[in-house]
Amino acid sequence: MSVDGLDAETIFNTPCLGYDYEDLIALPGHATNSIEDVDLTSFFSRNIKLRTPIVASPMDTVCEGRMATCLALLGGIGVIHCNCDADSQAAEVLSVKRYMNGFIMDPHVLSVTNTVEDVDSIRRTRDVSTVMITEHGVMGSRLLGIVTARDVDFIEDRTTTLQEVMTPKSRMVCGHEPISLSEAQKKLQISKKGKLPIVNDAGELVAVVSRGDVKKSRGYPHASTDPNNQLLVAAACLPRPEEFQRVGQLVEAGADALVLDASHGDSVEQIEFLKRVKSEFPSLEVVCGNVVTPRQAKPLLDAGADALRVGMGTSSLFSRHEACAVGRPQASAVYHVARYAAEQYGIPIIADGAVASSQHIAMALTLGASSVMCGSLLAGTTESPGDAFFHDGRRLKVYRGMGLADALMQQGGAQDKHIIGAQPTAKSVRSAASCAVVDRGSAVSLIPYLMDGVKRDIRRLGVGSTWQLHDDLY
Repeated sequence: MSVDGLDAETIFNTPCLGYDYEDLIALPGHATNSIEDVDLTSFFSRNIKLRTPIVASPMDTVCEGRMATCLALLGGIGVIHCNCDADSQAAEVLSVKRYMNGFIMDPHVLSVTNTVEDVDSIRRTRDVSTVMITEHGVMGSRLLGIVTARDVDFIEDRTTTLQEVMTPKSRMVCGHEPISLSEAQKKLQISKKGKLPIVNDAGELVAVVSRGDVKKSRGYPHASTDPNNQLLVAAACLPRPEEFQRVGQLVEAGADALVLDASHGDSVEQIEFLKRVKSEFPSLEVVCGNVVTPRQAKPLLDAGADALRVGMGTSSLFSRHEACAVGRPQASAVYHVARYAAEQYGIPIIADGAVASSQHIAMALTLGASSVMCGSLLAGTTESPGDAFFHDGRRLKVYRGMGLADALMQQGGAQDKHIIGAQPTAKSVRSAASCAVVDRGSAVSLIPYLMDGVKRDIRRLGVGSTWQLHDDLY
């Protein structure tokens, strides 16, 4: 027992008791940092670091490309749901990775024999109006020029060849490899151009740097990015053998992490699927779950899991029957699994479920979570999928569980992820529900507001970072 109150070990090791977030309140400590100085940097998985410990849940009414892009710009990460075919999911992942770049390794390239119509086609399908012109119309070929919207906007004959309208290389500013990203960006700013092609000694195009990407980097200094300055994004996948091909497509699209999506993580199917993924894609971060006890966590951690989702029976969309029959109060689950994973394996955990406010986020971090997965909290934002509607004068958006019949049948009768092998019958969807959540505006405003509340609570505890918070906990 501490001087005043109880320490975590005493509380959570009391036999036959389990706690939710609302059952606990942390005693304040001596504050030595300002709110602005509190550092919420933590890990999403073994090697992925976040400046904002918020993760968008892989649900079809919560996270697609737009939400994942927004969260990554704000320092968090989104998990693209898998309630769609693999091509659609990969396209959402690709949209996030292409939103911001360092070196663009796959720019749109045409040859001098292509026409203005080809540029129009790229603009319609890809929303890109700048095209590099090379000798053979592919990357790695000799750079000849560039075509932008200014070159073709007033061309009446759209069959005009690009050789007639392009800006030739002699009038372009180019970077020459080897060149670092910071050097390329500085040269781009000095040149006051929109694009900086990077060429090798033979004059062949190897990459492009965009002025728009530099502006985005400055506008979002805490964005979650990879070494090439592209936004981080995760994607969900059901842990079934027939879904393994989807993993390859997601990796090809650029997914930084794979989230195995099952309500019960301690299963033979998930462990075997994890081992196979780690064998074929060893550099891919894999998040497993869901679990609520160290006994459940151990087989997954031994098999190579890079992070664990913790939570069962606490979601706002679980039925009363399932929540009461199987699961664990969330605060107890987070504390026990987080401590075991950290002390025995050095692996972070994600608190998944029972989060409705900044106070819940702060409590989850206080109990050992490295990040918090949010569903209903983000479902009402502008960036979540689906259209808003009005009811009784209030603006609402639909929020539903992935086991619901509407979600299961949306893509031609997808199977229930909660019951492996089950068809979406009346019995197999009783554990899910659908509701409407109040519109919360844009996540661009909501996330900073929530993080400000979390920082205030962390500061009141007398610590200045999540690292210090977890060190003091154990």
